[in-house]
Amino acid sequence: MFFKTIDFSNFSSIKIGQPTKILMLEKKDSIPTDRVIIGKANNLLLSPTPPPLMMLSKEFSFINIIKDELIIGCATPSGKIVSFAKKNNLAGFEFLSKLPGSLGGIVAMNAGVKSYEIFNIIKAIKIDNIWIPKEEIEYSYRFSKLNSVATEVKFDINYGFDTTLLKELTNLRSNQPKLPSAGSAFKNPNNDYAGRLIEAVGLKGVRKGAMQWSQVHANFLVNHGGGTFEDAKYLIDLAKDRVFDKFGILLKEEIKIL
Repeated sequence: MFFKTIDFSNFSSIKIGQPTKILMLEKKDSIPTDRVIIGKANNLLLSPTPPPLMMLSKEFSFINIIKDELIIGCATPSGKIVSFAKKNNLAGFEFLSKLPGSLGGIVAMNAGVKSYEIFNIIKAIKIDNIWIPKEEIEYSYRFSKLNSVATEVKFDINYGFDTTLLKELTNLRSNQPKLPSAGSAFKNPNNDYAGRLIEAVGLKGVRKGAMQWSQVHANFLVNHGGGTFEDAKYLIDLAKDRVFDKFGILLKEEIKIL
């Protein structure tokens, strides 16, 4: 293991944060229990006082075919997985196109598009150097309970990469803002949409400093440049308060706040 200083104002997708010392894990390391694991910071809002952090090093970025199974390291970027699947005619990974981040972060939040999500295709996850079958892991919409750090994921191999499906799912993301953001700020409540609720309480386009509820998609908190944690947190709390006051619905963050 080794330490690396990362400037989150450049590294994170929402472009908020400060230079922070991160513990980088290598394959033979024991997993510390006093640090929080992060991925590529695509759904992360870092506070000025985060807890001790750690990340998987590039040693965990790999894709291997072993007999009829696919083994992928959790530091592997989603784009690399889609490219590999397309090149090798592997089905089931089309929804990862334009879904930012590394596999570990995608698994941790059970990320996906519409009805397509990563746990639909997982066979097992290596946690604390032990392969855990998917059936023994608690997961639901945009949630998984891993209890420790996932380092590798196992998938059954199915052939038939679907380029038509790839285009359809990629088009679903065409309405997303181009400005820096952390993706969807809130999970969609049952039978509703967080973006609709935020817009219904008059917050679409509302700005605090350089941070704004996007005019393109109300559930995206965008940074016009130089945005701060305090302004981002203000808008998140404001949305939760207004939606609860008007609809009695408590929005739950999809964005991870540390």
